[in-house]
Amino acid sequence: MASELLVPASITPASELLSQPILTLVDTVKAANEVVIHKENFKRFSIHLDNISFLLRSLSKEDIHNPKSLENATDVLNREVGVAKHLVFECNSRNKLYLLINSRKIVTRLNCCTKDISRAVSLIPLASLDINSGLNQQISELCQKMLGADYQIAELDEEILEKIEIAIQEGNVDRSYANQLLACVADAIGVPMEHGALKREFEELKNEMENAKSRIDVAEALHMEQVIAVFGKADLITSAQEKESQYFEKRNSLGRRPLMALQSFYCPISLDIMVDPVETSSGKTFERSAIEKWIAEGKNHCPLTMLPLDTSILRPNKTLKQSIQEWKDRNTIITISTIKSELETNEDEGVLQSLDKLQDLFLEREVHREWFKMENYIAVLIGLLASKNREIRKRVLLILSLFAIDNAENKEDIAKVDNALGSIVRSLARQIEESKLALELLLELSKCKMVCNLIGNIQGSILLLVTMLKSDDVEATKNAHELLENLSFLDQNVIEMAKANYLKPLLLKLSTGPENMKIVMTKTLSEITLTDQNKLFLVKDGALQPLLQLLLNNDVEMKKVAVKALLQLSSLPENGLQMIKEGVAQPLFELLYYHSLQTPTLLEHVVATIMHLAISTTHQQAEADQVSLLDSEEDIFKFFSLISLTEPDIQNKILKAFQSLCQSFSGFRIRKRLRQISAAKVLVHYLELNTQTLRVNALKLFYCLTEDSDYDNISSHITERFIKVLLTIIEVSDDAEEMVTAMGIISKLPQESYMTQWLLDSGALKIILTCLTDQHKHALHKKQVIENSVQALCRFTVSTNLEWQKRVAEEGIIPVLVQLLSSGTPFSKQNAAISIKQFSENSYGLSKPIKKKPSIFKCCLITQETGCPAHLGTCTVESSFCIVQANALEPLVRMLAEQDVGTCEASLDALLTLLDNEAPQSGSKVLADANAITPMIKQLILPAPRLQEKILIAIERIFQLDEVRNKYKAFATMPLVEITQGKDGRLRSLAAKGLAQLGVLDKQSSYF
Repeated sequence: MASELLVPASITPASELLSQPILTLVDTVKAANEVVIHKENFKRFSIHLDNISFLLRSLSKEDIHNPKSLENATDVLNREVGVAKHLVFECNSRNKLYLLINSRKIVTRLNCCTKDISRAVSLIPLASLDINSGLNQQISELCQKMLGADYQIAELDEEILEKIEIAIQEGNVDRSYANQLLACVADAIGVPMEHGALKREFEELKNEMENAKSRIDVAEALHMEQVIAVFGKADLITSAQEKESQYFEKRNSLGRRPLMALQSFYCPISLDIMVDPVETSSGKTFERSAIEKWIAEGKNHCPLTMLPLDTSILRPNKTLKQSIQEWKDRNTIITISTIKSELETNEDEGVLQSLDKLQDLFLEREVHREWFKMENYIAVLIGLLASKNREIRKRVLLILSLFAIDNAENKEDIAKVDNALGSIVRSLARQIEESKLALELLLELSKCKMVCNLIGNIQGSILLLVTMLKSDDVEATKNAHELLENLSFLDQNVIEMAKANYLKPLLLKLSTGPENMKIVMTKTLSEITLTDQNKLFLVKDGALQPLLQLLLNNDVEMKKVAVKALLQLSSLPENGLQMIKEGVAQPLFELLYYHSLQTPTLLEHVVATIMHLAISTTHQQAEADQVSLLDSEEDIFKFFSLISLTEPDIQNKILKAFQSLCQSFSGFRIRKRLRQISAAKVLVHYLELNTQTLRVNALKLFYCLTEDSDYDNISSHITERFIKVLLTIIEVSDDAEEMVTAMGIISKLPQESYMTQWLLDSGALKIILTCLTDQHKHALHKKQVIENSVQALCRFTVSTNLEWQKRVAEEGIIPVLVQLLSSGTPFSKQNAAISIKQFSENSYGLSKPIKKKPSIFKCCLITQETGCPAHLGTCTVESSFCIVQANALEPLVRMLAEQDVGTCEASLDALLTLLDNEAPQSGSKVLADANAITPMIKQLILPAPRLQEKILIAIERIFQLDEVRNKYKAFATMPLVEITQGKDGRLRSLAAKGLAQLGVLDKQSSYF
């Protein structure tokens, strides 16, 4: 590609000056599109660079009279583009976590690069180069746009950086915080939440830290060391075995009794052990909240020394804070190790006190739960669930819930204890408070799929849960329903749930319960994950009308809840169609138009639901039963108009809705109305902005608008820039669907000569050729890529423009078309044959007559050049587009035998171009020698009147050659006779002429 960007120096010396920055820009654009961290910023950056590259290429084609004036500007541009390239390649090669940690620095550098390149481009002396004013203005506008560019750190990345800073400052974050932070980081840098992958990232970060140390970059090395310390507490960085080893090493080094706190641990003001010790200007340390209160009361002297205080100075005493925490940890470890024996030996009252202490420790810090697990408490607690004391059982259930929360491994550890799940399920049948605690624990455990499977296998668990659905306790009902949904991934559980009619209680409360219960049940529907089977059941058994009543309520919060539930139910097409039939669509549209500005969340959910309803309209089986979503032209206009008033996520949903509607039974009406309201203009605008978030769906909808070949309200909105955007997408997009759609649009563009010229000037032929020949790019979608590409070629091969045909031939595309006649799909073969036919229509005029060589001696026999057997002159593929020389005859003849009528007709049209109007004999001989006559006659039996007519007309001309007529007389007679028996008068007459030509029918026959 790079070589295509250069203009030979012999044409314009300025191209040599611009070639290097263009090459560097191309490399940088490609690399920028591959950056994973800060992807959106680098995408925007690459668009700027791509625009510069395009303008520099245009500038290099100008006839510049004073290229020397470019030299200084080019030197500066080379340097600045080189800096940008270094930054981009660095961001592609460095450790992902390192790049995330240094986000602010990278974004600052990116902003500087953009502005520096803009200034470098602005140094080009445009006024003195005598170039066209349009290009001059484009360059100036681009420079201004780049100067105003402002890249920002992604909101998620900024949140992560702030959390890392907090963790470093606190110096004592727990495992949960580290795990949650690690999950955010893994998502941000695109690394799976898996020990090996994350461990590698952090090992690489350690290498980066060592490199920083070797560069004597102390600040950077220290910062990375602090980050590594924070994440070292996460489960996926430090293994369970490593943590357990560290714990017992520490535990075994301790005594058996807790230590008293040192006097220095106590705050002199509050006399309590300090949590956040700070040092004042007097050198004394106090609890932060206590000294701040002291100062707030107007006391400006030290409580101990009575010296005046500088109230602005409160320095965290991190050393003392760490010592206090180490003392607490030591005593906690000793306490945890002793409580276990108390649980096994004490009476009920003592057990309750020990459980209370354990619960307090669980709530205090998450790391205490890790120590609890290492001390093997789980089996002891499960044993206590058999206690006759209800309070003991309740406390155990609560502690186990605290232990299981947000930790899949802990959930599995509970389930592995003998009879643990059975003991918990038994508590479901007990008094309501205990049953609710058991339900909450089982719900938490069910979030682990392995444990969820085991719960469903406990005899009676499903029935107990369905019983709890009937409870008047709202929270219990909701949790029971959610747990049942979690269990429903197994078919056997679904069968048990169906036997127990588990959705009946929920549906009953939704329909006839008190108002507060209806709202809670609706919230339950909106928040839990329903299986497809359950969604169908709910709609079939009457859930829509109660939800519709809530939707019509004047309370906006109720509307939100109802819409959220409808959103989930509408995801199934069967439900979507039923919702349209039951009148849900109209209230949704009313909400959309009257509440969107006040309640953006409601707007988002309403549009998403309407999108689901639109998708459902494409699943209607019979036209007689069809339902329509947008009934009036006004409805279409109002819904489409929302695109300009909403955010990208909602815009995409509206675009997707219209894509579906354009493919429904009402599709023609929808497409026609969209064209009438100039939807094409809006879509072209978004595509010209090159907004990545909207591009794919805007492309797809635009493609829908081209389906009916009605361009009255489309052509005027298609610009040269729009065409360049389409070609850029095809050339560089990694999204196969986007690329295929862009080529599809080009294949369906109006057959306007100026549009074809825009395509040619923008390098469309090279791009199409690449799409046809590159077997690796978008390999999974190669069929659609080739079909759209070969269809797009047809516009360049029209026989009325010889110059366009020459351009196509010079690119070497004709042999590719011939190859497609054998290897393509029926659609590809058909369009390849159309292009070859259009080429061949000019072959007789382009074939050079053969000059006869004069003979000196009549007796001498001089071999004369015979020329092309069809065109009787000198032919080549490139000069006369001869299909004989292109070896297209054989595959075209094979296509005549195909069942697809369009393919057969296209090949016939191409072959018949060999029959010259003045003298068809030579062409007839070529067709006969190529064995084309037999499959032509065979196709006469197809019920395809237009194809039959073409063959009959062709046969009449071919049979003018006696040897051909005599050879095929017997074979052709019967098909011709059968056509004379048909109802089509035109075909009967042509067949009769053929029979008369063969001598079978009198020329005075009534068939004429």
